[in-house]
Amino acid sequence: MIQPQKTIRAKDVMKTAFGCIDAKATIKDALNAMKNAGTSVLIVNKRYDDDEYGLITSTDIARHVLAKDRSPDRVNVYEVMTCPVIHVHPEMDIRHCSRLFATYNLVRAPVIENNQVIGMISPNSLVLDGLYEIYG
Repeated sequence: MIQPQKTIRAKDVMKTAFGCIDAKATIKDALNAMKNAGTSVLIVNKRYDDDEYGLITSTDIARHVLAKDRSPDRVNVYEVMTCPVIHVHPEMDIRHCSRLFATYNLVRAPVIENNQVIGMISPNSLVLDGLYEIYG
């Protein structure tokens, strides 16, 4: 008889420590926040209720600031961030999360519940924490 597979959800593998920044902050501020948080990705906070969360990555900064020889203290986060971002619900099965990451070539996705970011999920957390839990 086939055993039912254990369901691992996004909330089980998400990281609850993540950095945030305001869209009007400078790239220099974002670099400092990334360095202090030990991450290469920051959540960009909503500016008002009907706004959406954004993400800024070190790749965004490399592509839009460093490669174009722009000054980090003269460029705002909103100029290079991705918004809106694809996010996941905490109850989403990690297999569905993985398909979402593969389909849209995501590097991170915020986990949102009740319109608030409660965590961050990445391919590493899906594989090393999620898949390992099922088969490890």
